[in-house]
Amino acid sequence: MAKTFDLPDVIPVFPLPGALMLPRARLPLHIFEPRYLAMLDDALKVPDRLIGMVQPVKGRDTGQGPGLHTIGCAGRVTQFSETEDGRYMITLTGISRFRVVSEIEGFTPYRRVRANWEGFERDRGAEETDPEFKRDALMDLLARYFHARNLSTDWESLKEADDELLINSLSMLLDFDIEDKQALLEAPCLTTRRETLMGLLEYALRGGDGGEVMQ
Repeated sequence: MAKTFDLPDVIPVFPLPGALMLPRARLPLHIFEPRYLAMLDDALKVPDRLIGMVQPVKGRDTGQGPGLHTIGCAGRVTQFSETEDGRYMITLTGISRFRVVSEIEGFTPYRRVRANWEGFERDRGAEETDPEFKRDALMDLLARYFHARNLSTDWESLKEADDELLINSLSMLLDFDIEDKQALLEAPCLTTRRETLMGLLEYALRGGDGGEVMQ
């Protein structure tokens, strides 16, 4: 996705545990808390319409809320609809990762950070490919993972999805913990993200921390 606007120095952030945003991917969100309704209202008033998704850090408080991981990803509000009771259903489309330079104190009920976009130019370019991707190996691993957890999916859609869409969608949707989601976010390229994803699936199938192997 080409960048058609200047990326701002300061962006609002939504520290939602487990909600992973990746470049060129789409993340649906349900907005209902007053502070995030205010955040959405303000975001819609500016041309870029950006909201940063950042994973909170467990056990660390900044005085404004949980600590934030250093790297997040900003998405542009590309769809939104209002319910009768004033809530919003929105879709963010991933634009670029960013590095949190500092948090801006006061003035808004929601949190804002000063963002550095350097080093993430690839995010704003063409769709990535994974030359080393062996789809059958991932699909076999995924089938065993879904079977172990009694999950179902549209296998035909997974088989037909482009490399980036498949790998990023699985990274966003599967039930990994916050630190694992952060590792997927910080992967420098699609190949590294796919390797990390497959490692997490294999770890889960082995039963995690020395637990019983999932069949």
